Amino acid sequence: MSQKPSANIQRLFSSASTFLKIFLIDFITFATTKNKRIMFHKNIKLVLAALIIAFGIYQFTERNIGNGIFLLLFSTIFIFLYFKNEFILLAFLKLRKQDFPGAQKWLAYIKNPEAALVRKQQGYFNYLNGLMVSQTNLTQAEKYFKKAIELGLSMDQDLALAKLQLAGIAMTKRRKIEATNLLNEAKKLDKHNMLKDQIKMMKDQMKKL
Repeated sequence: MSQKPSANIQRLFSSASTFLKIFLIDFITFATTKNKRIMFHKNIKLVLAALIIAFGIYQFTERNIGNGIFLLLFSTIFIFLYFKNEFILLAFLKLRKQDFPGAQKWLAYIKNPEAALVRKQQGYFNYLNGLMVSQTNLTQAEKYFKKAIELGLSMDQDLALAKLQLAGIAMTKRRKIEATNLLNEAKKLDKHNMLKDQIKMMKDQMKKL
């Protein structure tokens, strides 16, 4: 007697269930342990998405169309979080409320940015750290902003702000030519003129150097 077409998928899901149980145990440990911080590799999100998609396909073969559609939609959450890290998003929310300690708390969970984040999210990891230390440590902030620009940022406005911050640091260190070039680059990137006043103010300050 020939095997049902869904048999392989059933075996895959059986293996996936074991993996998910292990993952959930680790996740609960992560969520409830105060002094121990665990950061998962970014590819685990793709593995979870693939397993959920596989089970969704299995549901289609069993004619559970509603379940299949739900699982396929659910899998997109993990794909989204692969490209937009959850801790980066939470840190952004805290920064919008001017809660710097709260933003730092979320970023602190990212122990190994190269393993946990895609390239542009690594850029935002450095970008956010640069914003948070820019008031206390200009040298460290400069390193963070330069690294963020090197890795890349998705939005021109964020890139403009990073260059504006670097221009301010360069001006503080009396590197006038570098500051002028960075300001001009920031102005080109600031297509909605959101940084117009800051750029003008900094240019006026440079005239006094």
